[in-house]
Amino acid sequence: MHGGLAANRSLLQGVVAGVKGLAAAVECAVCVPYPYLAQVQQELAKTEMSWGAQNLSEQVSGAFTGEVSAAMLKDFGCRYVIVGHSERRALYGEDDGLVAKKFKQALAGGLVPILCVGETLAQRESGQTAEVVAAQLDAVLDAAGVEVFAGAVVAYEPVWAIGTGLTASPAQAQAVHEGIRARLAARNAEVAAGVRVLYGGSVKAGNAAELFAMPDIDGALVGGASLVAEEFVAICRAAAF
Repeated sequence: MHGGLAANRSLLQGVVAGVKGLAAAVECAVCVPYPYLAQVQQELAKTEMSWGAQNLSEQVSGAFTGEVSAAMLKDFGCRYVIVGHSERRALYGEDDGLVAKKFKQALAGGLVPILCVGETLAQRESGQTAEVVAAQLDAVLDAAGVEVFAGAVVAYEPVWAIGTGLTASPAQAQAVHEGIRARLAARNAEVAAGVRVLYGGSVKAGNAAELFAMPDIDGALVGGASLVAEEFVAICRAAAF
C-alpha cells in the first residue's frame, strides 16, 4: 500500500528507462494498488513492460461492495494479478480454498495469476516447509488442475523473509523451488518444466544474481526494492544475464 500520482510517475519513468531493451531476455511487470491502474496503463501502454493488480475478488460481479473483479482489471489492461500473497493470507484471513477460487477467477477472466506460497518462521523451524508449501499448491491443483499452470506463475515467498531483511539462502530457496516443480511434475512433467517459479523474500540488487543462478529460480517477486527504480532495474538486469 504505497504510492501517489507524482511519486508513481517518477518511479515508472525511471524503471521504463532502465529496462529498455531487455524485453527479449526478461519480462518485467509491476502490480500496483487498484486506484493507480489507470495511471499505470497510461504510463506503460507503449513500453516493454506489463502490469497487473495485487489482488482480485473470487466473485464475477454483483453486490460485493468494495471488491474488484477480473473483468475490471482487464479493462485497465492488466496482464497479471497476485493471488494468495502472504499478507492477504495472514492479515485478511484468506485460506487455501479462497485463494484457489481467486486463482480460477483470474484465469477465467483472462489474467495470469501469480500464485504465492510460503511458510512462516515457526513452520520452517519445525521442519514443515515442504508440507506447508505442498498443501498451498495442492489446494489450487485440486481445484483447477495442473494444466492451467501453463498460463500461471508460482511465487515462493518465505514469510519470514518478507520485509525483515532476512533472505533465504540461494540453496534454501532452490530446495523449495525444486520441490514446487516436482509437485507439479508429479501431475504433468511438461507443465512443470515450463512454469515460471519466482522467489519473493527481500530480493534486492545485491542478492538477485546469486538467486537467479539457481536452476529452478526463474525470476523474482520484488517487494520493497520495487519502490526504488535503480534497485528494481538492477534486479531486472540481473535476471536478463
